[in-house]
Amino acid sequence: MDKTQEVLLIKYGEIALRGGNRRIYENMLMDAIRKNLENAGFEGFHFYKEQGRFVVAGGDMEKPLSGAIAHIVCVFGITSVCRGVRLAERSVESLFDAALGYAKENIGNSATFKVTTNRADKNFPGKSNEISAELGGHILTSFPELKVKLEKPDFELIVEIRNSIYIYSKATEVEGPGGLPPGSAGKGVLLLSGGIDSPVAGYLAAKRGIDLTAIYFHSPPYTSERAKEKVLDIAKQLSHHTGKIKVIVVNFTEIQLYLNDKTPPAKITLMLKRAMLKMAGITAQSEKGLAIITGDAVGQVASQTLHSLHAMTGATDLPILRPLATYDKKDIVGLAQKIGTFDISIRPFDDCCTLFLPKNPETKPKLSIIQNIERKMDDLEHLMSTALEQAEIYQF
Repeated sequence: MDKTQEVLLIKYGEIALRGGNRRIYENMLMDAIRKNLENAGFEGFHFYKEQGRFVVAGGDMEKPLSGAIAHIVCVFGITSVCRGVRLAERSVESLFDAALGYAKENIGNSATFKVTTNRADKNFPGKSNEISAELGGHILTSFPELKVKLEKPDFELIVEIRNSIYIYSKATEVEGPGGLPPGSAGKGVLLLSGGIDSPVAGYLAAKRGIDLTAIYFHSPPYTSERAKEKVLDIAKQLSHHTGKIKVIVVNFTEIQLYLNDKTPPAKITLMLKRAMLKMAGITAQSEKGLAIITGDAVGQVASQTLHSLHAMTGATDLPILRPLATYDKKDIVGLAQKIGTFDISIRPFDDCCTLFLPKNPETKPKLSIIQNIERKMDDLEHLMSTALEQAEIYQF
């Protein structure tokens, strides 16, 4: 019988603080991890829950277990994934033998080291710091040239004593995104454009457990098919982080031309965004969505001043979430690069928001004036309903 088995130890963060609902969140997170592994072709693995951890063991998998890390660590709710070993026996003697064996295989050319013990099972003999000290001394007998260094050592051996005993090194730990499990907070509709901001807003909303349906407003022939392809490529890339995404592509041309004809030039951008929010609200009703997500960042453009954002009030009864509200452009670009949407977003194909832009857009609109203008637009509701009925649906 092997004394150790290779495993992946999965850590999660705030869902551990969910009290009576913790098990629900844990099950949703486990389902998301399982789905990712199965979709990536990892079959035959053993997956089980530990005290405050999930564990993936190789079982009869044909693929190396290390290859599964990339498909686990991207799941929202996970704080990190560690590659280590699980001990077959749960005793002090087996722990010392396994820890020394693991150190011999992994310590390499390290000049300094430390041992950290997390004794979640308080029935195991000894205190955490005592076990660390004894293990450190045991390792030093085989590596007398090593020195103990408690701050930033070259090699940190970590022992977790739970239902089983696990050993890994700090160097194997891969950081995850944190957040909440996919879909755990309900559904939302994302206004997805071909720009940099909205995909990042969608990513951050999904990180808080929101299941996304995206709506994209397309204006042929003023916007090309390449513009639509860019948005679909963004959605596909976003789905690697968020899970499945439905994309609803709405032909916005007639609505845009109608609004451009009926609206004072300085107010056209605001009126277009209100129309989009209205249509997103209608879509949310059919999708059982509870919120609308936009890529607005306060003060970034004229339509995102506080006055303009206030003028969006009443376009929909649903809450409008703006995850990027306080971000500056540098931070948004950094996140876009991290999640892989930036290079797609900067392709030179404009979306409908760049059409009919006024030279001097209004920055301090009044909601009452905007609402009065809309009341005179008898055909707007019909145009919106028709466009939604004829929308194209894509799944990623």
